[in-house]
Amino acid sequence: MRFCDCFDIPIVTFVDVPGFLPGTAQEYGGIIKHGAKLLFAFAEATVPKVTLITRKAYGGAYDVMSSKHLRGDVNFAWPSAEIAVMGPKGAVEIIFRADIGDTAKIEARTEEYREKFANPFVAASRGFIDDVISPHETRRRLCNALAMLRDKHLENPWKKHDNLPL
Repeated sequence: MRFCDCFDIPIVTFVDVPGFLPGTAQEYGGIIKHGAKLLFAFAEATVPKVTLITRKAYGGAYDVMSSKHLRGDVNFAWPSAEIAVMGPKGAVEIIFRADIGDTAKIEARTEEYREKFANPFVAASRGFIDDVISPHETRRRLCNALAMLRDKHLENPWKKHDNLPL
C-alpha cells in the first residue's frame, strides 16, 4: 500500500476475508499489530482505491480492506458476496443459542440471516457498496472506475511525519 501510494499507483483490492478470528493464538501471531499497519496504510493512501468484494467480507477485516469506512473511492461487490458483522453460521449460533441442538432450525435461521443481513444488496442500500456487478462485468467496471479516478488529487493534512503503528 505504502509503495503504491509513494509512486502514485492506484490500488485495486479484491476482498475475500472471513474476518479476524478471536483468540490468543491470533494475538500471539501479531494479528493486531499487522492489522493496524494494514489499516493505517489504507487510511493514509491518497491514490485511487477501488475495491471488489468477491466472496466474504466480515467484521473488522472487511473494514480494513479499503472499505468506504476507510476512504475507499469505489467499492463493488459480486452478487455472491457476503458482507456482514460476522458470518451467518457464527452469528446464528450466538443469537439462537437455545436452538443449537435442532439442526433444521439452525439451518433455516442461517439462511434467513444470509438473506436479511449478509448480502451485498443490503450493504449497497446503506451506501457501503457503490454497485453490485456481475462477474463478467468486472474488468470493464474496474477500468471505468480507474479512468474516472485518473485525476484524483487528495492530500492529507500536513504533518512532519506519520506515527505508524509498530
